[in-house]
Amino acid sequence: MKSNIPDYVKNILSQLEKAGYQAYLVGGCVRDLLMDRAPFDWDITTNARPEAIQKIFSDSVYENDFGTVGVKVRHSEFNTEIVEVTPYRKEESYSDKRHPDRVIFTEGVEEDLARRDFTVNAIARNIEGGIVDPFDGEKDIKSKIIRAVGEPEKRFEEDALRLMRAVRFAAQLNFEIEPATKSAIESNVNLLKMIAHERIRDELIKLVESDNPERGIVLMQELGLLKIVLPELEEGVGVAQNKHHIYNVFEHLVKSLGWAAKYNFNIYVRFASLLHDVGKPRAKEGEGPEASFHGHEFVGAKMTARALERLKFPKDFIEKVYTLVRYHMFYYNVGEVTAKSVRRLVRKAGPENMTELLELRQAERKGSGVPKAEPYKLRHLKYMIEKVSRDPLTVGMLKVNGNDVMQTLGVEPGPKVGYILNALLEEVIDEPEHNSRERLLNRMKELNQLPLSELVKLAESGKEKLGEEKEKEDEGIKDKYYVR
Repeated sequence: MKSNIPDYVKNILSQLEKAGYQAYLVGGCVRDLLMDRAPFDWDITTNARPEAIQKIFSDSVYENDFGTVGVKVRHSEFNTEIVEVTPYRKEESYSDKRHPDRVIFTEGVEEDLARRDFTVNAIARNIEGGIVDPFDGEKDIKSKIIRAVGEPEKRFEEDALRLMRAVRFAAQLNFEIEPATKSAIESNVNLLKMIAHERIRDELIKLVESDNPERGIVLMQELGLLKIVLPELEEGVGVAQNKHHIYNVFEHLVKSLGWAAKYNFNIYVRFASLLHDVGKPRAKEGEGPEASFHGHEFVGAKMTARALERLKFPKDFIEKVYTLVRYHMFYYNVGEVTAKSVRRLVRKAGPENMTELLELRQAERKGSGVPKAEPYKLRHLKYMIEKVSRDPLTVGMLKVNGNDVMQTLGVEPGPKVGYILNALLEEVIDEPEHNSRERLLNRMKELNQLPLSELVKLAESGKEKLGEEKEKEDEGIKDKYYVR
């Protein structure tokens, strides 16, 4: 085991020992040290009580019911880190399946380790490198095993979030879940319904951000957790596709996620890869090689938004992933698709989303078994996107603005201003050279003479054009360029 413990952590351990107390590193940081991995954070346990810890470390915070004192470590004027120091404790009953009803401070580190979730996390290490390992966690690390401490059923009844944590650790560490622990997970999946959606979300994010999220999602499905966490994704299990696919819907989605992780794509692309075809089971028509899934991106985008809302993801996160799922079926064939249609794609999907949208296409291609993630067509599209990015794609890129509309036409702020700007944009998207201030000022005067109903129709004509392009996309399904 490498002794790459930061000096500031060693200092906390040393000060506790100098004050006459025991002090150990504990939990995931010890596990990571034993595996020669860089720990994400550092946790310390001690036989000192909270009041004593605060006396030793005056620059600390203590605002919880579990005895944990946050010791502040100031790396610089603008960089402060909190190291959690917790007294040895044991816990009694978990009515909410998440938090202990009562915490009792103890004198022995072994009792503290006995309350922890898995043996690989129930190891303590002192500053000299001495190990306390009453549950053979080091042995399980060497054997690559996730095993509950003591009785698995009791551990999961105490804290139902451990059901997901077992899967997450198996995926992150590339370990196997030992049979008794796995059986207890399957028997207690319904306990997860008692856990707050926010906490489930946080575990799911950690899993999806891991190096091997594909394995974790498959494990969740096999153990019965997926139907509680993401029942929308469960719908794709065993649903065959058509002659263009060698995998069923669920297999394709998890493989797409796996490739997104291999390419180190960001969290938005990973979730979009996992959910991009989630609407296929509901949109499926027919069976066998000629089955079709027309409109599944619309269905899937709505399902994605509802699932992420249920799991309490932030609004901007939901909107981003929704957009990627909604537009993942974009059609692009060199020589057929014009700069105009590329401008419309960029406008509708958003310039800020185009990089992720192309990455999603790469992940889903590889997730369908296609050998090349980025064929010439996709590289050409990147070129076209960069080329048209100089053209007006949003109202903000017009040479006129809302104030110009109100001053030129003498109208008050209101919907009409927006209709005129959007009508101008629709024309400029088709003919970028028309984006001159003089022409737009003259054109808005002409638009002002139209009945409001006609103006609205012009402002929203892009939706009709998108509908026409959608029909073309459907016709292009026979082209094996993209994932269907």
